[in-house]
Amino acid sequence: MNERLQILVSPDQRRRLEDEARRRRTSVASLIRQAIDAQFGAVAPEDRLRALEAIRAIDGRFVEPDELDRLAESESEGEARRVRAR
Repeated sequence: MNERLQILVSPDQRRRLEDEARRRRTSVASLIRQAIDAQFGAVAPEDRLRALEAIRAIDGRFVEPDELDRLAESESEGEARRVRAR
């Protein structure tokens, strides 16, 4: 659900917003929503904390990048063998 918000901007600010919106091929309203999300975050702080708590609760281990690459390659090779076996 969206809420209406009315703001006052200077003529120069409006011109800059309209120029940028035209350049990006979007609306001024969309440009302002994107700026708000970029400045203040698209996710509420409470949601970020809940996500952090959920991540901390995961029972797992850290995988080094090299090991992760090796696991991904091994999985791909295993999938390729399964496809050839069909």
